[in-house]
Amino acid sequence: MLLELLHGSDSGGFVLIRDSVHYSGRHLLKSFINAALHREEHVHVLLFEVGEQELIYGFKEIQRLHIHNAYEDPLGWTSTTDLTTQHFCLNYLTKILNETSQQKASILVIDSLSWILRHVSTTTICSTLHQLKKGGAVKTIMGLLHADMHQKGTVGSVCHLATSLITVAPGKAGDNCTAMITKRTKSGKVLQEEHALKINEDLTITVLKKSSNAEPAVHEELQTDPTANLTFNLRLSDKEREAKEKLLLPFMFSNDKKNAFLHTGTGSGQILYEPDANDDYDQEDPDDDLDV
Repeated sequence: MLLELLHGSDSGGFVLIRDSVHYSGRHLLKSFINAALHREEHVHVLLFEVGEQELIYGFKEIQRLHIHNAYEDPLGWTSTTDLTTQHFCLNYLTKILNETSQQKASILVIDSLSWILRHVSTTTICSTLHQLKKGGAVKTIMGLLHADMHQKGTVGSVCHLATSLITVAPGKAGDNCTAMITKRTKSGKVLQEEHALKINEDLTITVLKKSSNAEPAVHEELQTDPTANLTFNLRLSDKEREAKEKLLLPFMFSNDKKNAFLHTGTGSGQILYEPDANDDYDQEDPDDDLDV
């Protein structure tokens, strides 16, 4: 799945790279930008955490790279940049995306969402990302998120929006790293793969090992007996099951009782009524007993 995302064959949606202090995901993000530039796609980068020179280092093609630099003044204190954290809204982002004369929808890269999350409400950011995903000006959104800088609820809200979540961690040797990819398909199915990879100096990626988070582990989990450690028994022995089947419940009729209710005799029933003194009834004066 990682190579499909990298080559743009599975475009669309929101690709989120989640890193931590143990391993930076910016190298992987630059690999995605480099691959998009090689495909001759227009890439817009909202730059908050690093300078422009550091971002473009290693890129051989930058003709279609559009950098919106907020690194020098991300909060707008000196008014030296046109982009600040407060500009992260649908109208402004759509405007800067449409300023370039490209025929196809662009790729929007956010480096990084953590800077914006520290100064803009999570609700506003999630709403803007959701609207951008639905809009026609953006083909794919890519973002970098430092998970250990935010509360779990904030990280979970942003990750829930991602159609593809890539969690990076340090590898076992050298410059290698591991990447856990979680992909949500349009049908609602969730796929997972784990890659051991190496990011080369030319920003290409070499996959060293790939493993699918697969059905054996899920199957083993489903086969676990939930009644194994209970202090009481939920199962019946053969004798107990036989006694249960023979037991007659109060609302059940035995065969003898059924036959007694359903038996039809040869004779016929007759109702006898003997009126007493108080039953003097005059058909001509029905209200005679009312003494009126």
